[in-house]
Amino acid sequence: MKEYLIDVDILLGQVRAALERGDPKSAAELLEALRPADQAGVFDDLKPSEQDFLLPTLNVEDSADILEELEEEDAAEVAERLKADKLASILDHMEPDEAADLLGDIEPEKANRVLDVMQEADEVKPLLKHHDETAGGLMTSASIVLKTGMSVKAAISNLQKLSPDDEDIYYLFVTDKQDKLVGVVNLRALVTHPDTTKIKDIMNPEVLSVRADADQEEAANLMKRYDLLALPVVNEEKQLLGVITYDDSFDILEDEATEDIYRLGGLAEETPSDLPVGEAVKKRLPWLVVNLFMALISVTILSMFETTISQMAALAAFFPLVAGVSGSAGTQTLTVTVRSIALGEIEPKNALKVMLNQFGLSLVNGMSIGLIITLIALVWKGSVMLGLIAGIATLVNILSTAITGVVIPLVIQKFKYDPALASPIIVTALTDALGYLIYLGLASAAITWLI
Repeated sequence: MKEYLIDVDILLGQVRAALERGDPKSAAELLEALRPADQAGVFDDLKPSEQDFLLPTLNVEDSADILEELEEEDAAEVAERLKADKLASILDHMEPDEAADLLGDIEPEKANRVLDVMQEADEVKPLLKHHDETAGGLMTSASIVLKTGMSVKAAISNLQKLSPDDEDIYYLFVTDKQDKLVGVVNLRALVTHPDTTKIKDIMNPEVLSVRADADQEEAANLMKRYDLLALPVVNEEKQLLGVITYDDSFDILEDEATEDIYRLGGLAEETPSDLPVGEAVKKRLPWLVVNLFMALISVTILSMFETTISQMAALAAFFPLVAGVSGSAGTQTLTVTVRSIALGEIEPKNALKVMLNQFGLSLVNGMSIGLIITLIALVWKGSVMLGLIAGIATLVNILSTAITGVVIPLVIQKFKYDPALASPIIVTALTDALGYLIYLGLASAAITWLI
């Protein structure tokens, strides 16, 4: 088997050199020899002026592959610079769902002009009706649909006539006279039965589907759970609207995982590392301000125990341990909970079971960490009482994270907010505040034994 390895930097230099000497044809030949993902990688690193100089020379199929492989924002920028007729020609060679996504990312007026001159507009227009974040926005048109009364011979003849792409024939979905989804047929069944056999007699009526208005993550998780290569999308009347293929579901799971990671970090959306400072500030500063006001809870509690702290300054040395370790425990519980919510593994009805499980885990971890903190205080400060207070406060605080780390995300989800975005700030603020309250409360009660 021949290995396929390329040095993108070398190719990028060769393409740029060809463009600089006014030879876009040679640059295009270099790109056209690559696979689509590598074409997009090289093309994306070119300056906009270089892209515009090169694109008219590329054949339309390669142009379509590049736009499909580029990030949505980058593809939209390229599309905005193209003339309507040129863009229409490229979109005609793209998958309908990819074309619909790209049209949805450019100016509506231009999108309408492009649709007016597209040859495949009828396949794309129905997909534009659905929101991007739904199963309908993720699906592509179903190019192969069998009818219940169709014979095996007619079905095979239809396949030969349409010559579908590989990804279009993982499953052959079956509809009735009202276009309602009623079954699915695999290729093996189709080619192993006599020509006169009716599709209704060999189809499997137990076919999974998803509503067009369902969240795209729900559709992707359904495909992952049942190892589906394709998932039909239906409307309220169970009529077949389109199909979601495995490559699209994989992209969604990746995007959703990335989104969860950003939101756990307090960012409402993906923030590239090279984002201009002004835009980055707009995305990050508001959540820092929210975090600031939540932190005022801890400040208020600390101010309540100023007398206790002034009587024994050594208490302050253990603030980072009590709050920091408990905060880490809360983050662990919260991460597991948010991810499980996203995968549909946790619901309000089984919250108690999850909390009990987390409570048992937190008890073991809390006792272990509490004991270590007690020993640290004994060796460092020579005070068993200080160690016991800090250790007990840490234990109780870690136990509390088993509740807050599960309940808060579920409550936030109940109110239709994203638990990944708001939960970290709330859980962290409560963990810090509760840790200080327990620690300083115990210290105040036992102050006569501490000094």
